[in-house]
Amino acid sequence: MIQGPDALRALMAEIGPRWALDLPGHSQRVKDAYAPLLARAPKGGVAVMRNAAYGAHPRQVLDIFRPEGAQRAPVVVFVHGGAFVRGDKCTSTELYDNVLYWFARQGCIGVNVEYRLAPEAPYPGGARDVAQAMNWLHAKLAGYGGDPARMLLIGHSAGGTHVASYAFDADLRQGECHAQGIVLVSARLDADQSPENPNAPGVRAYFGDDVSLYATRSPMRLAGRSDIPAFIVIAEFENPLLDVYGLEFAHRLAEARRRAPRLLQMRGHNHMSVMAHFNSGEDALGREIMDFFSLLPDRCRV
Repeated sequence: MIQGPDALRALMAEIGPRWALDLPGHSQRVKDAYAPLLARAPKGGVAVMRNAAYGAHPRQVLDIFRPEGAQRAPVVVFVHGGAFVRGDKCTSTELYDNVLYWFARQGCIGVNVEYRLAPEAPYPGGARDVAQAMNWLHAKLAGYGGDPARMLLIGHSAGGTHVASYAFDADLRQGECHAQGIVLVSARLDADQSPENPNAPGVRAYFGDDVSLYATRSPMRLAGRSDIPAFIVIAEFENPLLDVYGLEFAHRLAEARRRAPRLLQMRGHNHMSVMAHFNSGEDALGREIMDFFSLLPDRCRV
């Protein structure tokens, strides 16, 4: 459940059941509510290197959050959302830095990845950018005190689409998957033009005008194509259909692997607060992710 000041908890309780009625308005109210908490959040002992280029495009950059004294530290890589057509790694002064500060405070190297957007970079551009960033990190991380054999990859919303496509589709990735495991938070795992989908224009901009191709381009079809460990997280109050798609993807993974994946619904949280709460004093999801990371099988050392 939501942790924080009474005013924050009251706002979240008010917005929660009404979340989908005004996604932009409610999202901004959540950002505004968490902003003062994140501004006061602990950040000491973490050095940040901004805008390291992993590609030639201006958006092919990433930020590295390095805890003091890091040596062969585990690495957490985060890919933001934005309905495929907007968003960046710093959507406000504190968001999404808060996610990587929290993981850096747990002793991890944190990496915040930006990528090209549709319609300039349609499918599979986002996933290809994730692959390029992961290749760059695999080659460079040791120089920043990170262990390239211990990387966890997290994607939120559209970022979760790109992470799932990267991790599960070897043909699209065109190389080794450098993630030890993935976390898909409020991810769009099926492309659709449903009347219920408020971000249908963004889906079309990324996946294309030919809706008949969506089934073959969506991560949903990939569940049986990789054994990479996956942790699926949904908010109690989601953008329409994203919770349904998360549950369906988990079910398909369970069918393919004959065992259920790790799955968590964040009670009281919505599509924005599920990331905005990191480093605000509430750490239940962070602890779950760190536990998932600690139990992953080792990859070959590099």
